[in-house]
Amino acid sequence: MKDPDDIRFIARNRKAKRDYEIKSRLEAGIELKGSEVKSLREGKVNLSDSYAVVENGEIILKNLHISPYKMSQEDHDPLRPRRLLLHKREIRKLFIQTEQKGLTLIPLSIYFKGKVAKIELAVAAGRRKYDKRQAIAKAEADRKIKRAVRRNY
Repeated sequence: MKDPDDIRFIARNRKAKRDYEIKSRLEAGIELKGSEVKSLREGKVNLSDSYAVVENGEIILKNLHISPYKMSQEDHDPLRPRRLLLHKREIRKLFIQTEQKGLTLIPLSIYFKGKVAKIELAVAAGRRKYDKRQAIAKAEADRKIKRAVRRNY
């Protein structure tokens, strides 16, 4: 029998760490149709360019592309807005944070926790081009240092 907390990652937003400075993270459920869940299980999802907004006291995920399931008769719109499942106090907290200048909600990863689809959201600030260059240079320097340390031991 599998552990109920077994986590299976479906997709990750690799550009997020480069393009945004992540302030905080949280886990949310996703409201999906049956054919969307089947497509997720096949890994037919694209997180790039997706974001979340607070509308009417709900968190709505936009631009998340889930391809239609090929064996299904009823197709879903691949880019339809999807509601995220959070507690009211969490939604209120996110609303206050995103009202600040320059902060946005971006998805970092989609995964199955047991049999339930979850998404990891981040409150993030966009980086400017020179900030991205500095982050890349710092990462390369850290890699060189780790390599040098490994060689010496």
